[in-house]
Amino acid sequence: MLASILCALALLMTETPFACNLKALTAAERQRHGVLSKQLAGAVVEQRELPNGYAFRVATDQLSATELAEWVVFEQKCCPFFGFEIQIEPEKGPTWLRLTGRAGVKDFIRAELGLKK
Repeated sequence: MLASILCALALLMTETPFACNLKALTAAERQRHGVLSKQLAGAVVEQRELPNGYAFRVATDQLSATELAEWVVFEQKCCPFFGFEIQIEPEKGPTWLRLTGRAGVKDFIRAELGLKK
C-alpha cells in the first residue's frame, strides 16, 4: 500500500517535458491559438531577458489584453511547463507578458521564438 502511494506521488512530481502538446487543444482551439499567436508575434514591441524566462511588451492596439489572456489560456494547455504573468501598467502604461519556468525554459523559449542569446 505504501509503495503504491509513493509511486503515485512520484508520478505527480514528474516534470512535464519541454515540448508543446497541441493535442491538448481541440481543433477549434488550435485554430484560434494560431490566429492569436500570429497577432501576438506582430504585437511584441520589446523583449527583455529575465533570470527564468523572458518578458515581452505587447502593443495592445494590435492585440488586446483580453486576446492576450485568451492566448495564455490556450498556451497553458499545450505548454504547462510555462509560468505566465500579464502586467498592465496604470495610466495607459505598457502591457507586459512574462513567460517563465524552471531551469531550461529560457533555452526552449529562445529556440521556439528564434531569439538570439
